Amino acid sequence: MTQRTPQRKAVLAAVMIGATLAATAACTANTEPAQERKPQHPGERHQEGVRDGHRDAPPPAPSAAGGGQDAQRPFTLVASGDVLPHSSIIDRASADAGGDGYDFVPMLKGVEPVVAKADLAICHMETIYGEDGDYTGYPSFKSPPHIARALKATGYDSCSTASNHTLDDGEAGVSRTLSALDKAGVKHAGSGRTADEGKSPAWLRAGGAKVAQLAYTYGTNGYPPPKDKPWTVNLMERERIIADARDARKAGADVVVVSVHWGTEWQDEPDSRQLSLGKQLTGSRSQGRPDIDLILGTHAHVPQAYEKVNGTWVIYGMGDQIAGDMINHEGANDPRGNQGTIGRFTFAPPAKSGGRWKVDMAEFIPQWFNTGTGRVTNLNAALDDGEDVADIRDRIRRIVLSRGAGKDGLVMGK
Repeated sequence: MTQRTPQRKAVLAAVMIGATLAATAACTANTEPAQERKPQHPGERHQEGVRDGHRDAPPPAPSAAGGGQDAQRPFTLVASGDVLPHSSIIDRASADAGGDGYDFVPMLKGVEPVVAKADLAICHMETIYGEDGDYTGYPSFKSPPHIARALKATGYDSCSTASNHTLDDGEAGVSRTLSALDKAGVKHAGSGRTADEGKSPAWLRAGGAKVAQLAYTYGTNGYPPPKDKPWTVNLMERERIIADARDARKAGADVVVVSVHWGTEWQDEPDSRQLSLGKQLTGSRSQGRPDIDLILGTHAHVPQAYEKVNGTWVIYGMGDQIAGDMINHEGANDPRGNQGTIGRFTFAPPAKSGGRWKVDMAEFIPQWFNTGTGRVTNLNAALDDGEDVADIRDRIRRIVLSRGAGKDGLVMGK
């Protein structure tokens, strides 16, 4: 366990009487989900069901009605970084709920326009959920399950759940978390209650494509998966990832997305293992077609570069989307821990059946979690509104483009 963050005292009483919130009370959310917004892109959101840890079959092929037009519809996918509710975040969510439950919806409101407009939206739920008010922050997280409803209300369709905190409360924590996500209508990949669930991708459909999401973590902070239930969390092994991706393709996936919890915390540059594994995964092919179409990285707590490797986009690290004030390995408060990006990729259908769905537009959107207000901020939108956040935005942009992604067409989006 290398991640460290301060445990701040709640300032709920001050919040409840209308006093100005201090940075020590950086948290927000809603007990009732907002009405889900309809996607505004030409594609279609669709999620297959999960029942008691058993996934439904992959989504059926798009209808050929109308001259096969369904199969030719492009789609836009967005993905974001770690949702990491420290104690201050939990306190803030309670304050935003007026002391009656926990409300995380306001916390994410700033990115809802980006997330809800996408045809498919993927998040990373780093922590597991507690129950009956037993909620804790660092070092062993047990988050309020109300977060799941907020993710759904924001527009997320699926979350990766494999992280170094997946086993913070053992099998029970995994079960509570996946059940809460199921109840909220958010798909998940990376952990499981059964062998069937653990080994299966999250199946989704967007535009005319069947999408499979797989997820893995480098480790679990010294808590090994149960010997008789290794499927409880997916560990990051090259051969396993490639085999799972190939199985997903055989099962009908047009697009295979791999979420990986990896890298070195607080390091802006991807480490040697990220670079090596990224090259190996993107280089894997079957019948001349890449086995993996997109890699989404989390864990480092800071934004890292985007890079096109072997013709496939890799985000080495999206940074934190939600987190309290962060302390780095030197014991200093590090504002980078509240910076991140949203990746947005527009996939175009192949010219011929069986061909690859290719990314014809790649974008990143800089975001920042303001611990003073307890809100996720779209930095470009904030600049348009006159907020003084240019330095944060520009730093994130430098990091994202540091490995030459701009030459391959990556642009900063709104």
